[in-house]
Amino acid sequence: MRVFVTGGAGFIGSHYVRTMLTGGYPGYADATVTVFDKLTYAGNLANLEPVSQSPNYRFVHGDILDGALLDDLLPGQDVVVNFAAESHVDRSIHGAADFVTTNVVGVQTLLDAAMRAGVPRVVQVSTDEVYGSIAEGSFRESDPLEPNSPYSAAKAGGDLIARSYFVTHKLDVSITRCTNNYGPYQYPEKVIPLFVTNLLDGLTVPLYGDGLNIRDWLHVDDHCRGIQLVVEGGRPGEVYNIGGGVELTNRELTTKLLEATGRDWDTFVTYVEDRKGHDRRYSLSDDKIRDELGYTPHVDFTTGLAETVQWYRDNESWWRSLK
Repeated sequence: MRVFVTGGAGFIGSHYVRTMLTGGYPGYADATVTVFDKLTYAGNLANLEPVSQSPNYRFVHGDILDGALLDDLLPGQDVVVNFAAESHVDRSIHGAADFVTTNVVGVQTLLDAAMRAGVPRVVQVSTDEVYGSIAEGSFRESDPLEPNSPYSAAKAGGDLIARSYFVTHKLDVSITRCTNNYGPYQYPEKVIPLFVTNLLDGLTVPLYGDGLNIRDWLHVDDHCRGIQLVVEGGRPGEVYNIGGGVELTNRELTTKLLEATGRDWDTFVTYVEDRKGHDRRYSLSDDKIRDELGYTPHVDFTTGLAETVQWYRDNESWWRSLK
């Protein structure tokens, strides 16, 4: 089995690669993995160091917008898993062009190359943010897409491109959409690693608005297991939501991180102006992937968060230079 992982040097993609190359997905224990990554600021070869000596690992520096390079690399690949994306909402607010280029045109370029190469299976990794905000209940895969940031709009565009390639070209492509991820090796612009590393350094943390925005938290290992279930058994043309089942306000999450680092609220929390277009609540129904593919999250949030905080304590050399 030959697996081509775009964006595989990023937070989620590298976890998927490390897990696959260490036997974490039994059906793919002997897979050869090609990681294809542009190595933007969030892509880091250090994320892949634990498996860099595996005989089944290969790294190629490249951009999913480079169709000619993809034409050289994709023939003979059995699966393409597309993690490549610009993903930080705040950055998209200040400049949307890179997000549209990578998350829409990049997906189209990759899918065109996959078709030319005859790749038999493609999975597009996406986000719950494409649905927009929901006050009550949870989004299902059939709900309309109403993204509210340039980032989520660009991801929605990529999803629609992927769907169209199934309908029009019969490309065997499925889409996954996840809730907020956390875990080791997450770039410290995202809320949990940002807050943890700031607090470990004795710095304050910024809390947007009233802090009552709600997110559902999913450990990266559970997310990647869900993706692998879709790789192996997902139906072509279908979307699969992957959730963690742990909804917290940003205030609640901040409190847990303060407790984990021994800091107090009054000294270390600074209220800042709310983000433009800040979605109030995300929530996914993942009944479909549970019923069809047997997905269930394994990592208890309390345990997972404690282990994540400890990882950042133990791996200052990884994150220090990134800040």
